Amino acid sequence: MEILLVISRLLDYPEEWLHEGEVELCDAIWRSPLSRETKERMQSFVWKQLDRDILDIQSEYDGLFERGRSLGLWLFEHVHGESRDRGQAMVDLMNQYREAGLEISQHELPDYIPLFLEFISTQGEANALSWLQEVEHILALLQARLEKRESHYSVLLEALLELAGSEVNLSELREKVSTEKRDDSKEALDKEWEEEEVKFGAESTEGCTNTNKPSESQRADLDIPVHWVDFNNQNASDPAQTGERES
Repeated sequence: MEILLVISRLLDYPEEWLHEGEVELCDAIWRSPLSRETKERMQSFVWKQLDRDILDIQSEYDGLFERGRSLGLWLFEHVHGESRDRGQAMVDLMNQYREAGLEISQHELPDYIPLFLEFISTQGEANALSWLQEVEHILALLQARLEKRESHYSVLLEALLELAGSEVNLSELREKVSTEKRDDSKEALDKEWEEEEVKFGAESTEGCTNTNKPSESQRADLDIPVHWVDFNNQNASDPAQTGERES
């Protein structure tokens, strides 16, 4: 599904390519099965990004997704935290990437949401939607937290939930999130720094990723079995067609 690749790129760390891909991004949004209202909001998101300096976009991104853990873009962190179960879950997910003919080309954890979306975008529509439904509670949690911070990034999570046909009760999640304490304050970050385990080697290296694409025979609506953790039983709440933009 092309729209999943678009959302993957928009959720990943902002780079200069964003300012060169307006037409391709907006065309892909309008070709998607999303509702007209969501298409318009996603197009507005792209235009808002393009109207800003890349350094400002990157600063905003850092402040949202790389300060504290509540908005971390790693799926299993919201389910397993730093427990051993997270390591096994990532091994299982990595094996599924390889079964589909994909390899991670740079240092990144397999549960990184932009990478995960790139993977499922190659697996045929039915399989992609099944994967989205498996993680809908995590996506909904991130949407509610982004809404609380009044971030326009929330529309990207909203689009994913719409594609999945999600029935998550967002009202309940929003109410729960409304009582959460921010984990990106100086005090919260200092406390986490004091408690954080020091890691060395490959685990400490993160970066933007791409995957080696599978061949056409591999990617043509593969029936990839979903071996996922049961997110529903986990406590995941803890820390008009494309037009021209106005100048």
